[in-house]
Amino acid sequence: MLPTPAQIAARRSAFRQLHASGCFAIPNPWDAGSARYLAQLGFKALASTSSGRAWSQGAPDGGLPLPAVLDYLRELVAATELPVNADFEGGFADTPDGVARNVRAAIDTGIAGVSIEDASGDATAPLLALPTAVARLRAARAAIDASGQDVMLIGRAENFFVGRPDLDDTLRRLQAYADAGADCLYAPGITTREQIAAVVAAVAPKPVNVLVGGPSALTMAELAALGVRRVSVGGALARAAWGGLQRAARQLAEQGRFDGFEGAVPGRELNQRMQS
Repeated sequence: MLPTPAQIAARRSAFRQLHASGCFAIPNPWDAGSARYLAQLGFKALASTSSGRAWSQGAPDGGLPLPAVLDYLRELVAATELPVNADFEGGFADTPDGVARNVRAAIDTGIAGVSIEDASGDATAPLLALPTAVARLRAARAAIDASGQDVMLIGRAENFFVGRPDLDDTLRRLQAYADAGADCLYAPGITTREQIAAVVAAVAPKPVNVLVGGPSALTMAELAALGVRRVSVGGALARAAWGGLQRAARQLAEQGRFDGFEGAVPGRELNQRMQS
């Protein structure tokens, strides 16, 4: 069932409050079923995953068109009572005006937050020029403000994700995005205590999101001690699910064995969870 405007407003308010203090985990479901399961575990918010959703649709990360992404956001918003942050990639447009138009469409799905990244998609120059990236963030900020909705804007510096692990440039970009109106800052790919502490200090007092996409020596408590406000996992949960499918299917295809079904969740349990 679609939430009412009052329910959406309450979710957005709760989402902003989550960023005011402490540190929370914001996992990334790829469909309604995974969203419902995560909500039942007690998480306070959810975030979409461009990669996890794309793989579930037989496409590579970044391979879904805007209408499919908007459908996905509506699906997540309707699936639970939790606020949803949208992984909105680069805004699905080349110009600031286009980004603004598409952010308005994303707001209409009921999301509580939207992230805009600065990757260019060009392997020879994988990051947008900073003035271009800032103009896009400002356009997204203006679209949110014009909507009158309390939707958070997350500015992403993709340096470490696109093979340009320059911490100084990452910090410059995040500071510029904060100045452009981003409510929360995010540099996916940073992993060390030193990198994380530098990002937190550079944009303080604005909150910072850290991505943990695999086994990490850092715990939630340790990330909180570094000043991180929220921790997302990107496509990691989807990749873990694909890992289970891959192991079981390969054993069946290559060995004619069914050992890979060991540890599978009983269908009865899944039916019960999806009834709620």
